[in-house]
Amino acid sequence: MAEKRNIFLIGPMGAGKSTIGRHLADELHLEFYDSDQEIEKRTGADIAWIFDLEGEEGFRAREETVINDLTDKQGIVLATGGGSVVSKAVRNRLSARGIVVYLQTTIDKQVARTQRDKRRPLLQKDDPETVLRKLAEERNPMYEDAADYIVDTDEQSARAVANQIIEKINQ
Repeated sequence: MAEKRNIFLIGPMGAGKSTIGRHLADELHLEFYDSDQEIEKRTGADIAWIFDLEGEEGFRAREETVINDLTDKQGIVLATGGGSVVSKAVRNRLSARGIVVYLQTTIDKQVARTQRDKRRPLLQKDDPETVLRKLAEERNPMYEDAADYIVDTDEQSARAVANQIIEKINQ
């Protein structure tokens, strides 16, 4: 990767976007950003509080602004929020400004990886598995549509997935 290209990680919650993104950024000597962390940093509030106060619509508006700002940078790895692809504008921006990698995972892995995480507002109200299945049905086609590459994260370490992404990009 001679020139500094952006790599944007999309996929459902629990796919490993943040963990894999950090490894990927380290390997490629790029800056790492997480859109959710950036929203929290800018607002001084956590995601759950924003959801409670502004609802999902208010959160998504903030997310779109943050992703627009971050994708203007050069030479970054960005882990996006699982629902960011719902916005056609976000999908278009990601596609136009970098390489989009869809980190694919099963519902079972998502449930296992998110079961103790209380910072995921969409999983706090109903049965998490039911919610994750519904979200997958809605969002998986959007992830696929936006992706330049699809990488399965289920049976690999974060470092192995990062290396697989680097191989795909360098081909």
